[in-house]
Amino acid sequence: MARQRKSAANGDPQAPSPTLSETELDRPVGPLSSTAPTERDVVKVNNANVTDLKNSCDDAVKRYLSRPDLFKQIHIHTDIRLALGWISVFVAAGTAFYGYKVDFETSKPVVWAGLVLYIVLTSIQAAYAYIVEGDIVFVGKRKTFAKRIVTERITISSRTTPSRPNKPPTYGLSVSYVRSASGGKTLLGRGKKNHAREYNAFFDETGVLHQEVFEAWVGSVVEEAMEGKSS
Repeated sequence: MARQRKSAANGDPQAPSPTLSETELDRPVGPLSSTAPTERDVVKVNNANVTDLKNSCDDAVKRYLSRPDLFKQIHIHTDIRLALGWISVFVAAGTAFYGYKVDFETSKPVVWAGLVLYIVLTSIQAAYAYIVEGDIVFVGKRKTFAKRIVTERITISSRTTPSRPNKPPTYGLSVSYVRSASGGKTLLGRGKKNHAREYNAFFDETGVLHQEVFEAWVGSVVEEAMEGKSS
C-alpha cells in the first residue's frame, strides 16, 4: 500500500486516478467557460439616467446568457402579458363595434359586460406583471447529456438601488438555478445567489458599457449559483 501511495504521489501512470462523482459528471459548465463574441455593438447611454443604465444592463444579461452554447431564453412572461393585452384589445374593439351597430338601449347590457371584461383583463395583466413577473429579466433553460439527460433552469431578476450620500446607484442581480434529471423528478442541485455592484464599475464617464467586464461579473454570479452557493 505504501508503494502504491508513493507511485501515485510521483505521478506513476499506472497509479489509479481520482474519479469524479456522479453529481460532478452531471454538472454542466458555466457561462465563464463559454467563448464570448469578439465583436459587439457599442452600448452607450446617459450616465445620469438610472433607468437607461438598468435597461442596458438587463439587455446585456439577455444577450450574454441566451447565446446558442448557453441557455435558450423562455418568453413565458412576455407571452402571457401579450396574450392578455391582445384579448383586451379584441374585447374593446368588439364592444365598440357592437355599440356602433346596435341602438343604444339594446346594446347597453353587452357594452357594460364588455367594459367590465376589459377592466378585468387589464387588471389581471397589471397584477401579473407586478406580482408574478416582478423584477425578472431572464428565464433560461438548457439540456445537456452526461450519462443521462440533465435539465437546467435559470431565473434572473435585477433591481436598482438608488444613490445615497457618498454612494452611487448599484445594479443588483438575483440568480435562481435548478438542475434536475428524469423530467424534473430528480433534483441534482440548486442555488440562489444575490450580488450587486455600482453602475460606474461597468460604464465609463461617457456612458459606454464595458461589456467584457459586465459579462465576467454576470458569469461569476451565475456560476456561483450553479455550484449551489447561496447568499
